[in-house]
Amino acid sequence: MNTDLLVTTTEHIPGKEYEVIGEVFGLTTQSKNVLRNMGAALKNVVGGEIKDYTKMLDEARNISVDRLRKNARDMGADAVVMMRFDSGSIGTDMQSVAAYGTAVKYV
Repeated sequence: MNTDLLVTTTEHIPGKEYEVIGEVFGLTTQSKNVLRNMGAALKNVVGGEIKDYTKMLDEARNISVDRLRKNARDMGADAVVMMRFDSGSIGTDMQSVAAYGTAVKYV
């Protein structure tokens, strides 16, 4: 994970003045594979966390934040404020994760 550009869920960065550059996004869509689906089916019977899906979603969140950082750097930003996640299913076997926020430049 690339962390050279600050990404925060807060609106303000203590001690920093900045101007808004614009909205910025990072997106990824991950597909579930056959082995994950079989494991999930078994967990539906016995209950408990589906660790392969949790791992897939964690990876998807990391990828989306990395892409958000890249897009912000490409815009000339120094940081991203008000970062949020959104996710959803596409069909029955794909999961999409979006990281979005506001790119800012220090003044």
